[in-house]
Formats: sequence, structure tokens, C-alpha cells
Amino acid sequence: MDFYKELCSVVGEKNVAVNEQMSRHTTFRIGGPADYFVTPSKEEEIEAVIRVCRQYNIPFYIMGNGSNLLVGDKGYRGAVIQIFKKMYSIEVKENQIFAQAGALLSKIAAKALKAGLTGFEFASGIPGTLGGALVMNAGAYGGEMKQVLKSARVMDIHGNIFTLSAEQMEFGYRTSILAKKGYIVLSAVIELQSGDKEAIREQMEELRERRVTKQPLEYGSAGSTFKRPEGYFAGKLIEDAGLRGFRIGDAQVSEKHCGFVINRGNATAAEVTELMEQVIRRVEKNSGVHLEPEVKRIGEF
Repeated sequence: MDFYKELCSVVGEKNVAVNEQMSRHTTFRIGGPADYFVTPSKEEEIEAVIRVCRQYNIPFYIMGNGSNLLVGDKGYRGAVIQIFKKMYSIEVKENQIFAQAGALLSKIAAKALKAGLTGFEFASGIPGTLGGALVMNAGAYGGEMKQVLKSARVMDIHGNIFTLSAEQMEFGYRTSILAKKGYIVLSAVIELQSGDKEAIREQMEELRERRVTKQPLEYGSAGSTFKRPEGYFAGKLIEDAGLRGFRIGDAQVSEKHCGFVINRGNATAAEVTELMEQVIRRVEKNSGVHLEPEVKRIGEF
């Protein structure tokens, strides 16, 4: 109770939920209860929440909108700190966009379109926040976050705040220095180029059409479930292993796009995990290629 009271004292009682079902906060729509679910609205509150967690030796996990997250059925023992709907401001200045970590990539893309700025079209349909996208160097259709980032304002687990340039981010395929060192994104500056609004709109619409026709957007999922192996496509390897539509309970390899594992309605984290493990084994047996999960797993399974 002392820990709960301390959390309430730094972010307000309305911003601390107890035994919060994580299925409400992930795009997979799966996950048991987090002991504490905290929604800070400014940098000072994030620092204070982390300080309190460290003081009481309570594990914590930073999340955005949960678009790349599988939470165990038994939930998360500790505090989940969500940087999303209360830290989402976006401001355009000339050819730069200043955005907080909780801003959705789709919202940033819409602002870029309105300002006639090109270079961010690839991210318009990625269902994640800016913070999460930078941690994993999110990308789609040939674009990656490393191509558009100018700098990021970050915090370490001790509450120290500093700015990293794009060169200091150590971007790689679905990784960055943020992932390696556990840094927390607070905000970032995106640098784009002036472009033709109609051309930008047309490209965004074309990418939207491709997603709608090729991805199972009608089901809960965490997007691409596996990383792309060098020289291959995960979806093609899965299909070649005869796993299109392969199902365990309500967890299924999408028939529309084999690179997606979907929740058909009531899938559990255990079912998704078992399905992923079988996919990895059967693909390796069929092709000799070992798939690595792109989805982040937290909690008790």
C-alpha cells in the first residue's frame, strides 16, 4: 500500500490502476492483469514513477500503445508505465516535426501531409507510437525511422535526461541503442523534406490500400510476428512450411498474410506462444532458417 500511495502522490490517483487487464492495452487483445498500470503525463512524472519503483524494488516496463507486445495470461508482476495518450503533442516547424513519445505514427504522418512534408509516408500505417518506433527502428515499405530522425530526447533508468543525435542511436534492423541500454524516449525531432501534398496523399493512400488488401487488420495481432531473416521473407518461409492457417485454439497463422499471427477472438498468450514455437521449429526443419520473434513478450505465461 505504501508503494501505491507513493505512485498516487506523484501522478495522481486517477492515473494509477491496480490489477489492470493488459488485454485492454495491446493490439493482440491478450494479457492478464498488471499489478499497477501507470499513465504519467509529463517527463517529471516518468522520472518520479521510476524513482519510486526503484525505491521499492518493484519491476517496471515502459510501453506505448501495445502494438508489438504479448503479455502473459497471468499478467505482469510490477508496474507497467504507459507513455501514450497523455504525452502525444505534435508540432511542425518548417521542415521539422517535434513530437512527444506517445504520439501515434499515423498522427505524425497526417501532420506531415498537412504541412506538405514528404519522407514519413512509409510510417503512416504502422500502428505504434513514436517512442516504440524509435526503440525498434520500425519500418515498412522500404522506409525506416533511422532515415527521418534528427534527434531524440531520452531518459535512462536513473532519471537522467539527455539528447541523442541520429548518429548516436546505433540503429540496426529492429534495434537501437535505446533497446540495448533500456533508454526511455520522451520526445523526438523528425526531419523531412518539402513535397507535393497531392503526391504525398496519393502515396499514403496507395500504402493504405496495400495494407488493407494484404494484412489481416480485422483481427487482433502484433503486426509482423517474426523478424525478416537475411535474404528471406518470414511469411514466405512459413507458407512454404505448409503453415498457412495453422491454428492452436484461437491463435492462428493468418491465411491472408502468413507473417502475421492473429487472435481470432479468445486466444491466450499460451496459445500464441505455442503456435510461434511450432512455427519456428517447422520452418527450420523445412528450410534450415531459424525465425526470430519480433514481438516483445513480458509477464508470466
